[in-house]
Amino acid sequence: MMATIPKVYVSRQAEIAARFKQVLDSHMDDFLAGRVERMHELKEIADIICLHPGHLSKIIKLATGHHACYFYEQRILLEAKKLLTDPTVPIGAIARKLDYDVSNFTKFFKRFTGLTPSSYRKATAQPAAQTGSSQGG
Repeated sequence: MMATIPKVYVSRQAEIAARFKQVLDSHMDDFLAGRVERMHELKEIADIICLHPGHLSKIIKLATGHHACYFYEQRILLEAKKLLTDPTVPIGAIARKLDYDVSNFTKFFKRFTGLTPSSYRKATAQPAAQTGSSQGG
């Protein structure tokens, strides 16, 4: 017979996961706005929440089914997609803003989207560019 997890423990896991996401989002907002110079590591977020990094990582995985880095990656990907919609911002500048060099940013972006940043930019710009043009023959 499998023991059930007490509701208090489950709700504490959810509370910790929510606090982690809140701290991460706040930090990413600060980072992207230039109010902090570098992204926090998991240890630094754990310190803010007053938990051991290993414990925090374990709780995040239990509560969400994802590792803590998943939430970093999703937020970076979201910001990258937003920034790539502006064709006047060079991809290199976007990479640097997100704390990557161009090569690693391209690898990161392609791993999650299946497209390079420039391909993504072209694909999202095409609907506007195709108005008035036809591809018939």
